[in-house]
Amino acid sequence: MNNIFYDLMNSWLTKEGVNSTEALLQWINEQNRNLEVKIERISLEESNFWFFDKHSGLIKNKNNSFFSISGIQQYQKDDLLIEQPIIIQNEIGFLGVIFQKINGVLHFLMQAKIEPGNINKVQISPTIQATKSNFTQKHGGKRPDFLDYFIEAKPHQTLVDQIQSEQSSRFLKKRNRNVILYLDKQITVPPTHKWMTLGQIKELMRFDNLVNMDTRTVLSCIPFSLMDTENGGLEEIGEKCKDKALLRSISGPASQPILTDIYHSFNNYKMFSETDTRLVGLDSLKNWHMEKDRFVCEDPFPFRLIFCDISIEGREVVNWTQPLFEAQGIATFGLVSCEDNGIKKFLVKAKPEIGCLDGIELGPTVQHEVTHDRDEDEITSLFYEKLSSSKSVRVDVLLSEEGGRFYHEQNRNVIIEIQKDEILWDLPRGYFWSDYKTLNTLTQVNNCLNIQLRNLLSLLEV
Repeated sequence: MNNIFYDLMNSWLTKEGVNSTEALLQWINEQNRNLEVKIERISLEESNFWFFDKHSGLIKNKNNSFFSISGIQQYQKDDLLIEQPIIIQNEIGFLGVIFQKINGVLHFLMQAKIEPGNINKVQISPTIQATKSNFTQKHGGKRPDFLDYFIEAKPHQTLVDQIQSEQSSRFLKKRNRNVILYLDKQITVPPTHKWMTLGQIKELMRFDNLVNMDTRTVLSCIPFSLMDTENGGLEEIGEKCKDKALLRSISGPASQPILTDIYHSFNNYKMFSETDTRLVGLDSLKNWHMEKDRFVCEDPFPFRLIFCDISIEGREVVNWTQPLFEAQGIATFGLVSCEDNGIKKFLVKAKPEIGCLDGIELGPTVQHEVTHDRDEDEITSLFYEKLSSSKSVRVDVLLSEEGGRFYHEQNRNVIIEIQKDEILWDLPRGYFWSDYKTLNTLTQVNNCLNIQLRNLLSLLEV
């Protein structure tokens, strides 16, 4: 993998690969046309596999496998701050992408995959997307394609191998293994998979709900900040880039002062936070109750718990029942950027969440659940003012969250570019300006950037 930085940048800038983008869109549409899906809402009692365990207070299955759903409460001293159901899924799954050079350009092997909660059935997914229960065949299903390449991967083949967090407002300390693997031998590609350049995947991300969350998080881990750019070629790449400030933000070492500032904020929170988080039975949640076919909060809340009977052809198991978190509206995830001395910088914010492994991670500028009051500081106000005018909006797309556990959850992902002087450089507490390479360096350290920020960074176009 010599000159991998330039090969990756070339793939990013290549918008047509061995498969045209039009052909890829037709392929996804054909997959959707030919796929039979039936999802029926049921009550928990109608499931022959899932049940409420009165002893533990959990919703779980008869095999104690996959995941369970608990109640969780967070207190500050004696004041209850938040209570909700939360998914407990302790196993770490594979989110893996194979790439290789085809006709001189790096291509990534992507999968057309359906998840039961996907709003539009099939989405573009990693080469392999499997929980540990899937690939150890605890459910009795077939072994996922390409699994052995990831199990037997050698260090010299591995571009990315990171364990990263998922949605910490829905999962308790949930993480997945994000892997990108280089293969230099020809492999047989089934009809469910297609080769794409990085540029094509980025272009397809601009379509609502087409590229899934797992693809976005894996690609956000590409370690541009660790790659050598000193051996020439950066100027040639720069001539092809539309956003030269972003290219300068990507290449080179991280900023030590920014890293220090962020870690200082993180460590203060971890050391001095007075919040106390407790797992409790679902029947101990004061403001939640079971209706006929759902578990709901009496107050407006971002999700509720539903139960479904699911039939999908072509899956490892074709029929099953399971709980899903159903979204109640569309959240907004927003990232503000500016150019500072010719370098693109991004405004990020330290974000505590109830299920976060370490309590806190870096999130985007705005992370606003539709049922929650938004933070009314000068930065949030400026973001929504810019969003309403549309003048500074560079990206505005609806993208799905994890369809294996969430039902029809799509959120608005927005990137807005402002002038440097539109926000005072003396930021409110918890906010930081950072270049891309510093954020990318933090991505190489597990559990520093939350999934909302990683997903937004994956949408950038150079």
